[in-house]
Amino acid sequence: MKKSELKSILKPLIKECIRETILEEGILSNVIAEVTKGLNAAPIVEQKKAAPKKEPTKPPPSVNERLAEHRKKLMGAIGSDAYGGIDLFEGTTPAPAQASPGQAASPMSGTDPNDAGIDISGIMAVGGNRWKDMI
Repeated sequence: MKKSELKSILKPLIKECIRETILEEGILSNVIAEVTKGLNAAPIVEQKKAAPKKEPTKPPPSVNERLAEHRKKLMGAIGSDAYGGIDLFEGTTPAPAQASPGQAASPMSGTDPNDAGIDISGIMAVGGNRWKDMI
C-alpha cells in the first residue's frame, strides 16, 4: 500500500472521529464556556504608588577613610593596651593584590604602583645627538 492510498483512507476516518469527539461529547461547548468566563472576569487593575522621596545620602567614604576606619577596628580588636598602645599599622600600605592562578601575569605585576620609574625625558633633548650614541 502506498503512502497516498493510506492517507486517503485514514484522513476521512480521523476527521470523523475528531468531529464526533468535539461535538457529541461536549468538548467544544466546554472550551467556549471557559473562554466566555475569562472574558467576563473583572479586569486586573494595577496601581502604582508614587516612590517616596529619598533624602540625599552622603557620598560613600573614600578609600583612605575606609582604610583608617578598618585600622581603628583592628586596633580595637587587638586592644588599646596591647603592644604598649603602639599602632602596629601606622605608615603601612596594603599589600598588592596577587593574580589568580588562571590569569596571565601582567608585565608590571611585580612593580609597586607608586614607583615613579626612570626619567627618560633627556633622551629626546634638543641639541643633543643622544640617539646616535644609543644606536
